[in-house]
Amino acid sequence: MPEKLRIGTRGSPLALWQANHVRQLLEGAGIASELEVIRTSGDKLTNVPLAEMGGKGLFTKEIEEALLARRIDLAVHSLKDLPTQLPSGLLLGGITRREDPRDALVSRSRQPLAELPSGVAIGTSSLRRQVQLKRLRTDLVIKPLRGNLDTRLRKLDSGQYDAIVVAVAGLKRLGAFERVTQVFEPEEMIPAIGQGALAIELRADDTRMRSLLSVVHHRDTATATTAERAFLQRLGGGCQVPIAAHARLRDDGLYLIGLVANPEASALVRGARAGPEEEAAALGTALAEELLARGAAEILAAFQRQVTNVHPPGAA
Repeated sequence: MPEKLRIGTRGSPLALWQANHVRQLLEGAGIASELEVIRTSGDKLTNVPLAEMGGKGLFTKEIEEALLARRIDLAVHSLKDLPTQLPSGLLLGGITRREDPRDALVSRSRQPLAELPSGVAIGTSSLRRQVQLKRLRTDLVIKPLRGNLDTRLRKLDSGQYDAIVVAVAGLKRLGAFERVTQVFEPEEMIPAIGQGALAIELRADDTRMRSLLSVVHHRDTATATTAERAFLQRLGGGCQVPIAAHARLRDDGLYLIGLVANPEASALVRGARAGPEEEAAALGTALAEELLARGAAEILAAFQRQVTNVHPPGAA
């Protein structure tokens, strides 16, 4: 083991907060570490909507390459950015205690969603949020919004948007929760899969590191997000298809809600399932199977046909 563990992270203020949070948890257990900032593809292409960028791992690929090359010892990601299929040789070594997973509206007028005037501009980069906003208000203008959280808030303050929708967790971590106008409960806006949790990625052969990370791993968060990620894995979707899921532990076990929609919000299927927490992955898969049978399969097939028409096989 090196004298100090090297933690790979993106360079945004939020990503640095997250990596420093893991570093502090490790240091609390007597494990010294330092950060190495790595710029990812998602950081470089800030003017392109996420749904148009395609592919998986936009915010993880370069960090994973550094991990495989042994330039870093572990990587810290927002779990929602981590694909369900990891590169060969890597594994998910730990998940931290989840922060508030909900989404929030931040409006310049301090008006909640129901009171915003018709035609105002709301910014979000997420198709998942766009679809659910359209279901809540059909008369608002939804505009794409990219950039780190602090950049998004600056764009709002400069008047480019009347309101934006962002994750509560990020606002809390950056000390900006007072900016929140309205928090959406999961039943009205289902969060992103893994939202609010941090993932620590390791090399699969690093057994000692896996043991060390027991000090940061949170069992209940891991159980809930296992169900959510199993739901996503069965559907096979990415950021180009609006998919959402949120699981929480209750006295009677694990409760999972999920959603699949098309980007236009003209077709949407949602459902819920409950089951034993020991069967988290099976619960996620079962809910995905249910939604596929109820129309999600047609939504995903239509999207795949659209992608094939735009990018036919063999096209340059």
